[in-house]
Formats: sequence, C-alpha cells, structure tokens
Amino acid sequence: MSETTRDGGVALGTPPSADEGLDAAQLAAKYGLTVSGARPGLFAYMRQLWGRRHFILAFSRAKLTAQYSQAKLGQLWQVVTPLLNACVYYLIFGLILGTREGIPHDVFVPFLVTGVFVFTFTQSSVMAGVRSIAGNLGLVRALHFPRASLPISFSLQQLQQLLFSMIVLVAVAVIFGSYPSLSWLLVIPALLLQFVFNTGLALVMARLGSKTPDLAQLMPFIMRTWMYASGVMFSIPVMLKDKPAWIADVLQYNPAAIYMDLVRFAMIDGYGSENLPDHVWAAGLGWAVLLGVVGFVYFWKAEERYGRG
Repeated sequence: MSETTRDGGVALGTPPSADEGLDAAQLAAKYGLTVSGARPGLFAYMRQLWGRRHFILAFSRAKLTAQYSQAKLGQLWQVVTPLLNACVYYLIFGLILGTREGIPHDVFVPFLVTGVFVFTFTQSSVMAGVRSIAGNLGLVRALHFPRASLPISFSLQQLQQLLFSMIVLVAVAVIFGSYPSLSWLLVIPALLLQFVFNTGLALVMARLGSKTPDLAQLMPFIMRTWMYASGVMFSIPVMLKDKPAWIADVLQYNPAAIYMDLVRFAMIDGYGSENLPDHVWAAGLGWAVLLGVVGFVYFWKAEERYGRG
C-alpha cells in the first residue's frame, strides 16, 4: 500500500500484519506458546516426577543430614529423640497410670517403643508436609519442577529416619525376648504401606498448608489427639472393654493404629493375631491406596498455584 506526499513523492504504508485480528489465545496457539508453570496432565506429571527421582532422593538425604547438623550428638538424635519419648510415655502411662493392663511386662516395653516409633513416622511426615511448600517458597519460585517433589521428599526423609530408629527397636525387642524370625519380614510391606499413606497425607497437608500457614500451628494439637486415640501406649480392646464395641472398632481401624499393629505383630512374639482387627492387611492396603491416590490428585490439581500470590 502506498500514498502520494505533498512534494509528489510516494510513501510506503505499513502492510497489514498477518497476526492482525488474532486474540491472545490464538496468538499463543499459532506460535506454540504455553502458560508458564501451567499444570501438565496427570500422567505427564507422573513422568516428570519420575524424571526428578534423583533430586527427590538427594533432597531428602540433604535435609536429613542438616536436621541435626548443629547438635553435638548429630545424627544420633534421630534415634535418641523417639527413644526418649518412649521412656517418658513408659514412666507416665506404663508405671503411673497403669495403661499396660492386660499386656505382660516383657511385651509392653517393645509394644510401647514400636508404637512411638511408628506413630512418629506418620506424625513427622504430616508436620513436614504442612510446611513443605510454604517453607520452601524461594525454591518453588526460583525453579521449575513438579511441586509434589517436596512433600514426597520430606516423607522419604522421615522413612530414612525411621530406619535408623529401627536399630533401637530391634535391640529392645531382642532384650525383651522377641528374637528375629521370618515374621519380621512382614515389617517391610507394613512400612511400605505406611509410607504410601504418609505421602498421600503429606500431599494433602502440603496443599492446605500452602494457603493456610496457620495450619502448621494447629497440627500439633490434632496429631496429639490422634496419637492418644490410636493406642500408642495402651491396648485399645483392653482399655475400652467396658465401652460400646463400635468405639474400639473405629479406633482400631484408624490407619495409625493399623500400621502400628502390623509392625507389633511382626516383631513381638507375645503380640498375636488375637490383638489385631479382622482383615487388618486389607485395611492397611485400603488406607494406603486411598490416601496415596486422593492425596496425589488433590495436590496435582493446584500445581500451577503453588508459590503465587
């Protein structure tokens, strides 16, 4: 297109753009542009997580190493902390309040130590999950990676810490007459199921905690209530024998109690199947699958909103 100027010259006009009339969405589609940080599809997201597996493992190890780096005893606190908790609970609940009713002394001590260690695994995973996004906003905003890497990594950190604690648990079991046997191998699937459950719950709490920082202040009270309702320091059927049966059933089928009972059954000779609810392995598998799937999908749904606002 051209037009004549006053001096008779010819000025060339701007040719119409090929993008003229296209809206933002059409322009993005034309040039292959995508929204920065957009949520990928569920299966694509899973592939991204698998591709970051080395980062997840390295991050969990680094967090575990740094956790007690300023303490003189260092990594020894990974074992000492839950063991001291078990000693306090034994003093208060076992000796003073007498919650070992119906449990022989040589069974009660490993029963209590197992409960404390296994419940602490869930408790620590949940508490770490709540802060996993809100406490790492610098990392979330600076780098592009699947945000689920953080709560998964923190759950993996707690699993590694539990494995250190298992050294003490094995020693306690042997001291009180429970020696290694084939049943001890059942600890492996029990802890794997608990890890999947903990990870799913940590993913749920990570999303909630990313928008509600005050949740981190509330969670200790919720976890303490859950601990007292899960039979960490007493036998649920014995303590509730005078109560309606449905109360004991509800408490025994809560996931924290199920995973504790599975590990106790595997490692303690005097803790037989009569102490377990019916279909306990099916219940443990059901809780793991339910929380694992629901937690992962729930977290993924908000992927593009983490670190913004």
